[in-house]
Amino acid sequence: MSRAEFNGYTQPLLLRTQAYSFAQRVTRDERPAFERQVRAEGVSDFSIRELNAGGELQLAAARDEYVAVLYSQTQSQLGSPLGYDLLAQPLRRATLERADARAGMVVSQPMHLVNVEPAYARGVLLVTPVLRRDSLTETAIKPFGYVMAVISMRQLLADGLPEAGHDYLSVRILDMSTNDQHEVLYESANPPAASDLSASRLLRMADHDYQVDIQPSEAFVQANRSSVSSLVVLGGLLSLLLSALLYVLVSQRQRALKMVEQRTQELRAREQELRGTHGQLRSVLNAATQVAIIATDLRGVISTFNAGAEQMLGYDAAEVVGHMTLENLHFPRELVARSAELSARYGKLIPTCQAMLVEGGEEGGNEAREWTLVRHDGSHLTVNMLATPVLDEQGLWVGHLAICIDITERKRVHEALAARDLLLKKLSAHVPGGIYQFKMEFDGRFSVIYASDGIREIYELEPDVLLLNAEAIFTRIHPQDSTRVRASIRASADTLSPWREEYRVQLPVGGLRWVRGEATPEEQPGGGVLWHGYISDISDLKRVEEELRALSVTDSLTGIHNRRYFQERLTTEMTRVERGGGELSVIMLDIDHFKRINDQHGHAVGDRVLQAVCERIGHRLRRTDVFCRLGGEEFMVLCPDIDGKHAHVLALQLWQALRNSSIEGVGTVTASFGIASWRVGEGADALLLRADSGVYAAKQAGRDRVEAQLN
Repeated sequence: MSRAEFNGYTQPLLLRTQAYSFAQRVTRDERPAFERQVRAEGVSDFSIRELNAGGELQLAAARDEYVAVLYSQTQSQLGSPLGYDLLAQPLRRATLERADARAGMVVSQPMHLVNVEPAYARGVLLVTPVLRRDSLTETAIKPFGYVMAVISMRQLLADGLPEAGHDYLSVRILDMSTNDQHEVLYESANPPAASDLSASRLLRMADHDYQVDIQPSEAFVQANRSSVSSLVVLGGLLSLLLSALLYVLVSQRQRALKMVEQRTQELRAREQELRGTHGQLRSVLNAATQVAIIATDLRGVISTFNAGAEQMLGYDAAEVVGHMTLENLHFPRELVARSAELSARYGKLIPTCQAMLVEGGEEGGNEAREWTLVRHDGSHLTVNMLATPVLDEQGLWVGHLAICIDITERKRVHEALAARDLLLKKLSAHVPGGIYQFKMEFDGRFSVIYASDGIREIYELEPDVLLLNAEAIFTRIHPQDSTRVRASIRASADTLSPWREEYRVQLPVGGLRWVRGEATPEEQPGGGVLWHGYISDISDLKRVEEELRALSVTDSLTGIHNRRYFQERLTTEMTRVERGGGELSVIMLDIDHFKRINDQHGHAVGDRVLQAVCERIGHRLRRTDVFCRLGGEEFMVLCPDIDGKHAHVLALQLWQALRNSSIEGVGTVTASFGIASWRVGEGADALLLRADSGVYAAKQAGRDRVEAQLN
């Protein structure tokens, strides 16, 4: 396989895998020719390398044998560690030796991954040996090389989850394959809460056993302290998320398909044993005459077709089982439209045979969807179909299960929706902030479909008032923010992109507050857009942000602005004069003999001198001038809208103000001044350099003076 073929095959598989690599076995004698060949293929700096004590790649020492990374497709911004010798590191060497002994896939102990960002560097290797075709029957022959999947535990399990303070589940994975002490492979950042609710599952992957423990976090317990219903929901969520977690760990597509094929022979051998159980299951399925239950294998071929399906669709089970697929029962035009929609969403082709099975994405997973099925007589039947994967006792994907309910079951569905609405109301009563449904009609009119009681605290309006008049919301939004909020809502409707906005509200009692709104849009069949969202008060967060901003641009000793703020304002003013013309000048000053003051009187007196100088200078500046301390005894005044002549006059005033007033305990303190005004085509660095040169010239001329602007 060439490098281009390897990259083309593995690149689409980089979803939650850090990298895929192939490493080739090379002897000492083969090394020079091997390195020349790889360089000739386009990798000009290729050589067999190893890690030094500092963790950096260097030329590998001479050894009898190497296993060097030849191909690699990675998500890391640090690039691929091409040429890295896996035998140079004991943990990786041990993993390769186990793969040789098993003649199959093995999993390494947790290790530090090479050329991976530090936040993602903790992980494991999945390694399988590769043999030449002519040596498959020779047991003593060492593998030609090894194919590896590099898995970062953070990338696999943690990316995309909520922050630790908002994550309702605490997950821990233990490596049970070590004899002495079980090693923690992964542990959530949020600790588990004291609770009777927990789930634990053993998982075997290749030659390793893992234990997955899931417990509710303190955030969940606080959010659901008094709700009995929420305990039931938690149990369901734990079970569902545990299955999803096991699926993520063990169901990468190629390996899953391979393992299913291997299991097929075992399942056939157990067929006789399961006949009794199958008969009982068949009786249960046939008793469900109002529900069509259809199971398929991984190829989509129907393996179960109950009596409810026979009655609903008009087929005999003997006509369908083993002969038809679930796709054959669907209305073709509907499948084609769904396939095109999913392909556009995920950026890859979704075949029509899978279109009815993919119900995830932003809609949240296993959701019933309305489909049109074709009966035996050619007539159409509209059903709600729930399609879910079927897993065996080891968590491997072995098929699909579709449950179809006739649309006449609407009454039962409405009752379930009413119960869900009641549960939502109970849950939202304990959540800070407000939950809502907001709709924009096709003609642009707004309406509120649902608003939880938390909306009352956000807008100081009753939820019932908003249901009658959605425009009441905009009477509470600050006038300067109202237009922006309306525009963002319409932009979200046009692109069907998530809406997120921070804005101010002016409340009759609470006064000025900051809020943040987030919502997901959904296009309505009859036109218009419906948002499902959440809004919360972030006034405290905004106050902290402003305090941090003020601290970041203020000099802690003198109380004036610091170098960072000066650079920001200088950049803004330079942009202004470069774009539209105008005047801009800077005055730089440096306190004379400041080191002598510190040496004679101490640093405490030196600090008082700096504060006194800032006070005298600050009293004589315009409101538009920006006074900053660059560091030590060096200061800068940024003067917008004045030329060099006026800047010189101002500098003389500042110079005179320092000379005319003494500082207690020190006496008269003087400074040297330099001036520069902006010239067309001049950059910020050149402007500051001329001002600095003026200060230097003043120092050279005897200090305590204002140097005229230099050319």
